This record gives sequence, structure tokens and C-alpha cells, in this order.
Amino acid sequence: MSEMRRDLRHDLRSGPARLLVVDDNKVNRLLLTRSLELQGHSVASAENGRVALEMLRREVFDLLLLDMEMPEMDGFQVLEQLVNDRQLRELPVIVTSSLEGIANVVRCIELGAEDYLSKPVNPVLLKARIGASLEKKRLRDQQTELVRRFATPEVAQDLQDSGFSLGGKRVHASVMFSDIRGFTSLAESQPPEETIELLNTYYALMFDAISSHGGVVTQMMGDGLMSVFGAPMPLPDHCDSSVQAAQEMVELIDLFNFEREAAGKPPIKIGIGIASGEMVAGYAGTNERATYTCIGDIVNLAARLEAHTKVTQRAILIDQATRLALGERIAVEPLGPVPFKGKAAAVEVFAVDPGQKR
Repeated sequence: MSEMRRDLRHDLRSGPARLLVVDDNKVNRLLLTRSLELQGHSVASAENGRVALEMLRREVFDLLLLDMEMPEMDGFQVLEQLVNDRQLRELPVIVTSSLEGIANVVRCIELGAEDYLSKPVNPVLLKARIGASLEKKRLRDQQTELVRRFATPEVAQDLQDSGFSLGGKRVHASVMFSDIRGFTSLAESQPPEETIELLNTYYALMFDAISSHGGVVTQMMGDGLMSVFGAPMPLPDHCDSSVQAAQEMVELIDLFNFEREAAGKPPIKIGIGIASGEMVAGYAGTNERATYTCIGDIVNLAARLEAHTKVTQRAILIDQATRLALGERIAVEPLGPVPFKGKAAAVEVFAVDPGQKR
């Protein structure tokens, strides 16, 4: 639903705004609707809060003009519903009411209303308030789109739900590192334009495989990718999901190589390392510049496994924790204990058959 609403979001720069007028008085609704339409807006109306909420969840609006005293569901109840609805909490609301008293005004603002105008509403003031509210919404929408462009949907949703703060929390998840074998030599042998084109195609293929299995890409380092399965949103069977994503990544690269060979270009190979366990996931950096990432011994182990694929000449290597979670569902081959830098004891390493799937 959130993806659909984002696709349908109205661009306030491209045309009139879509407004919803909510008032139980039919004369008030008609007069206010006519006035707003003369200002160039597209206007719909509802006779009470219940109908208004149904419309808001069915259609996309840029601003809500809300009366307070209504049957079935009054304005305060509507505001309470909006503030607790992830999809509607950012909708600008201008209250138009005959209720008097500073307490009512304060309550509306505390519940998220942009402004409170007493009836009868001055049309010049109302026009100014609507213009200011729509401009603020346009800026918020731009900010949201920027976040979604430079962060994954999961991280963007986490920011929207929890807000930004440096630090993290302990999670159980699977971490994956992957990169292109011999990328430096490949980049040196071709024009930079071809390298950028290759990377963009590579990213598109890898992101699709990772995200389709619930993974989140947290870092892009040249041809290298770091991904996590199980954060910021919990993911059941994160070990299984990460390995299936790795298998699909290898499969997509094999298909991509058919096109490269047909164009007279050398095939590429990738190496993938996966480790599972407890780690800290959150935002690292400064208040001015930060990134969502995972930190811990498990993360370091996944990076070591990815690097070890060069030694074993296997596409996918996993640790014992990931192997045990898979059971017998995916074919793996034990490669024995391997001493890794920074590890006190040797690590049991397993190679995954990239072609074997359920």
C-alpha cells in the first residue's frame, strides 16, 4: 500500500492540489468547495469524519480541511486516527471550527494539525494558510523522495517510523559481502564509460536478487556490496533467504555473461561470503553524514569468507551458523576449518552449490 501511495503522490509543482473538505453542514461544504475550486484546486468533500477517513485511505489528497463538531466521528477523532496511521500522518490538516477556547486549539495542534482557523473563516487568510501548508508539504515530499533515492526502502521506512539517531541495536541477522573477481584488471582494460555501464548493470541485477529475498544493501564500495538480511526489519529464515539470494545472484551473472560473450566481452565472476549471528545494526557517522550499517564479529567474518572465495575458487561460502540454519534444504560442501585473521580459532567453512535450489 505504501508503494502504491508513493506512486500516486500528487506533484504539487505540476498542477492544482487535491483537497478534501470535511464538514457536516452541507451549505458550508458547498460554499467552501466552490471557493477553493475558484482558486484552481481540485476539491472533494465528506459529511463526517468516518466518510473522510474512508476517502483518505482510498484516494490521495494533498491537504485536509477539517471541521470539529460532526456526528459519527468528530474532528478530534479524525486527527487521532491520522497521527497513528503511517500512510496519513504527514497529510497537512487545517482545522476550521466554531469551537472556542485555547484548549481546543492546543489539542488540535498537539494532534498534528497545521493550523486552526475559527469560523466564519476569512477567505484571504484561508488562501494564505492553504498555500503555506501546501508548500511545506511539497518540501517534505521532496525530502522523502531524496531519502528514498539514496537509501533502501527499508531504511527509509525505519527513518520514517523511528526517526534518525546515531547508534544501533542488537539483532540476529545474516550479512553478505560480494564483489566482482578481477575487477581492477577489468577496469584498467576498458574505457571508464564501459566500466560505469558495467557497474550500473551489475548493481541492477544484484539489487534485484538481494531485495527479492528480503535483503537490504547497506554499502556500495566500487564493485563490492554489503547486504544484511534481518535488519532494519526482522526477517524470518534470514539464513535461508541470504543463501537463496546468493544463488540467484550467481544465476543472473551467468545469464548476463551470455550477453557479454555475444558482444565479444570477457565474462565476469563474483564471490559471495555469508555469516549469520548477533550483530549491532544502526546509523553510524555524524549528525551531518551517516549511513545505516551493521557492526560486529559476524560482519568481519562475512567479509573474510568473501575474500576466501578467491582461494577456494567457489562462488558462495558460508559459516557454520548459516549452514546449521539451512538444514538439508540446500546442497553444501564442507571445506574444513580455515584460520582467518582476527579469529582466535579456525572457522568451519562451507561452499554452497550455486545451482541447487528447492
